[in-house]
Amino acid sequence: MKPLLSSLPLLFAFSLSAQAPVAVPAAKEPHHHLVLENSYVRVLRVSIPAHDATLLHQHDVPYIYVALGPGDVINAVAGKPEAHLVMTDGQVGYSRGGFAHIARTDAGLVFNNVTIELLKPQGKPKNVCAQILLDAPEGDCPKSRASHGGLHEEPLLDTGRTTVDLVRLDPSLSAVSIRPQFGLLIVFLGETQFQGKSINAPTEKVAKGDVIWVSPESNETIWNSRTKNLSYLALSFSGRESLESSPAEFQRQRGQPQSYERLSRALSLFGVDAN
Repeated sequence: MKPLLSSLPLLFAFSLSAQAPVAVPAAKEPHHHLVLENSYVRVLRVSIPAHDATLLHQHDVPYIYVALGPGDVINAVAGKPEAHLVMTDGQVGYSRGGFAHIARTDAGLVFNNVTIELLKPQGKPKNVCAQILLDAPEGDCPKSRASHGGLHEEPLLDTGRTTVDLVRLDPSLSAVSIRPQFGLLIVFLGETQFQGKSINAPTEKVAKGDVIWVSPESNETIWNSRTKNLSYLALSFSGRESLESSPAEFQRQRGQPQSYERLSRALSLFGVDAN
């Protein structure tokens, strides 16, 4: 009987290891919905109901996120103590990735955000005009921030390859024409309308949390509702690689909701003009 008894601890250890949860990629976690993907970014719309939890999921690359509404969530990173995170509407954060975690909404609030995975190698992140990262150095916040007749730009974060700006439009500003030098991702933080490529093109309504990708060499227009201040995040990416695949096609292949499809398109732009 001794050999049999000595084998029991080994069998028990094997059983425990077999039951250990395996992290799934963030894009395949059921609460994370892919809305846009290209060679620069993978954008996920995250929605966790109250008193719910995600599966253990892996973030392999750095990512930027913005809260859509107030949030109260438990962040359970594998191998670390749990952290209680309280976020305000529109709060922006940055993570270097390289970990797996579970997010829980124990406090009873629905948690919504937009998570933007950065698929290109990033440099050392630094804060610019806001304290996005507590352990990152401060950047050079311009004393005179860009303001063009009702358009206000506040640089938030710079990773060396990606810059994040918060753009606000006064109600007096009717429209903004966008023509970036490099690739640009826009995350809307309020409802408005968007028009692509020509003045005769139809306008589309956009909702809070909707995103568009804007590539160089075109001219797109964001129309202001003019009833209240409008704001959006603008993420600029260095490099001139072509984007031949439509993000809308990526989205359809993965069976995501139709409501995201209308804005998950490859667009093309160069600078910002306020009208």
